[in-house]
Amino acid sequence: MVFRGTLRWEGGKSFIENEDGKRFFEGKQIWDGYIHHWQNKPVCARELSQKDYEYNEPIIIMWPDQPLPEKPFVEIYYNERLVKYPASTFGHNAINVNGEFFNFSHLINENEAMDEAEYMYRPALGEFAPSPHNGKFEVLEDGTAYYDKFGRNFMRSIHVLRVVGIDTDHLSNIYHDILKMIHATPPHPKNPEKYQDFNFFNRSCTTLIRDGLRKYGHKRIRGVLPRDFFISAATVLNQANELITQLYERPQLKVPEAPYSQTTIPLNPMNWIRLKNLPKMN
Repeated sequence: MVFRGTLRWEGGKSFIENEDGKRFFEGKQIWDGYIHHWQNKPVCARELSQKDYEYNEPIIIMWPDQPLPEKPFVEIYYNERLVKYPASTFGHNAINVNGEFFNFSHLINENEAMDEAEYMYRPALGEFAPSPHNGKFEVLEDGTAYYDKFGRNFMRSIHVLRVVGIDTDHLSNIYHDILKMIHATPPHPKNPEKYQDFNFFNRSCTTLIRDGLRKYGHKRIRGVLPRDFFISAATVLNQANELITQLYERPQLKVPEAPYSQTTIPLNPMNWIRLKNLPKMN
């Protein structure tokens, strides 16, 4: 069930208040990051199946109450790099097909499809939080997991390529098939948290998204590294007469759990030229 209203902080308590003055989630744990960015602003919220570790209650996820984009659409994301993870040196890619977010990773639990609220705005609580011991991903000996995968827009700035004109049902089926294949893969023999077929050059967050777009029909899209792929996709799709494209940025919503992200430079020299010819981000 989704609750809508204005996020309030009064007398040391947080809650959502609707137009009739009714309060929701009063006395519940609402993440401080939400209070910092959205106090006195309209929000939506619901409970998740996951529980926080402090109170053992369902985690409350919250997101801005804004009009939904017109469908059908596709958004390709270049997420800036996380400075505390060497594996994130080149950044990260994900794709949103008509409101369904597909994410691929070397960690098996991060190969998933989800809605915008879970991809962009998960709170840094429970299993989504970074470990209190090292500030990163960690699974303790007793099985307590800190996956450090809270809302990506709180973790980093995100560059967006929005595309209208793609058959979203077809593209969605392609990525669901990829996810099914990944989750049918036997566990990694040395580390069950990892996806054992992950490969930087042909089965990564970038190349799986790239290959899905190629299978759909956009075979000129290239790139192995996240930003190079993003620039290539923006160039190719911007040149397609049947498509409407837009570039914009979702700035990082800074919280203590994540340092500021950093962009990466294109390593393909041709992408410097392509980048200059692309429309500027809004």
